[in-house]
Amino acid sequence: MSRAIYLLSPTSKEGTIALPMIDFAVTAKSIDFAHSDILIFTSKQAVITADQIDASWKKYPSIAIGSATKKQIEDLGGEVVYHPKSFYGETLSHDIAQFFRDKRPLYLRPKEISFNSKAFLEKEGIILQEQVIYETSCIQYASEEKPPENSIIIFTSPSTIHCFLKNFEWNESYTAVVIGKATKVHLPVNAEYVVADTPLISSCIVKAQEIANSSF
Repeated sequence: MSRAIYLLSPTSKEGTIALPMIDFAVTAKSIDFAHSDILIFTSKQAVITADQIDASWKKYPSIAIGSATKKQIEDLGGEVVYHPKSFYGETLSHDIAQFFRDKRPLYLRPKEISFNSKAFLEKEGIILQEQVIYETSCIQYASEEKPPENSIIIFTSPSTIHCFLKNFEWNESYTAVVIGKATKVHLPVNAEYVVADTPLISSCIVKAQEIANSSF
């Protein structure tokens, strides 16, 4: 029997069952670029939201965290001047401090973040400007919409795990595919999981399909 693959990201992909977990709401009417000369984006959604608010963000060079973020910036006509290999909190902040000490970065961010980059960079002598431009909330599902036993579930962020567990109780027959190590730590302690080879949704899908095919 074939195992169902559920994708919890906002964008549906062929070969998976769409079960988006997060809603996005724009929270800013304008962006204050006055005191900054470089932008930091940590998600594809932040780029999309910035473009909806003020397309002049493209005039500024950008630091892109994650391959999907980099692609979104370039697709919308922005310039990526730095794309770190590692994008986990302290390592990222150290890189920014090393390469952009003479810059005035503006972090266009969601309301909730997992790492306080501002405090870390201040220790390095860099004043990080921040502006919250969007917020997220969990989509609510009825209990009968819960994935069946033996499903393979792709989690693309810690938030997708949080929202999934607000809706459904974890089933020990599930296999989780997570986009990265930072996401993995938010899984239930008893969860069976694998980490994608690269932090991309396409890589998660490949991994999920490998698991599904090996289950026959």
